[in-house]
Amino acid sequence: MRSRLALFEDAFPGRHAELMEGRVVLFPVRPTCGETAHRVWKMLAAALPREWSVISGVPLPFDERTEFCPDLAVLPAAEADKNLSAYPPDLIELAVEVVSPSSVRNDYEVKDRAYARRGIPHYLIFDPYKAQCTTLWNPGPDGYRGRDVIPYGETVVVETGIGKLSLDTAPLPVDPGTAA
Repeated sequence: MRSRLALFEDAFPGRHAELMEGRVVLFPVRPTCGETAHRVWKMLAAALPREWSVISGVPLPFDERTEFCPDLAVLPAAEADKNLSAYPPDLIELAVEVVSPSSVRNDYEVKDRAYARRGIPHYLIFDPYKAQCTTLWNPGPDGYRGRDVIPYGETVVVETGIGKLSLDTAPLPVDPGTAA
């Protein structure tokens, strides 16, 4: 499996590319978003059983018209060790997105439905502009049926099929333009 998006990211440094409903979409990468993803990665890696790994920015081809690259994804370590350029969405236990100003609709609406339809059991949305994390679970044909919003400063707890994951949101960065 090879991603078609690598060419776009190589051509537009500082941009994250996804194939969404037949269109290539480029998103600018901001420092707050990158730092959030980095810190969440470290927390996830520390909380996961040995048999599971975190990957970042690797495409998940859904069909001919859609190929998402979650900011982070949890999948079996044996699969991550293969070091592929793309992975089937069916391997993903948890997808994580970090909201940027240009990805709000995609992260909260488009990916909610798409990840749920593909049966990804858990989806987390970290939003440094609202200073909150949205947890989604119980995937259905129209999106996730379970949803909680946890303000930054509290602990996000996700009961997954691989165990309970606890992520402290207190150290996550908040966009400087966000009102306190």
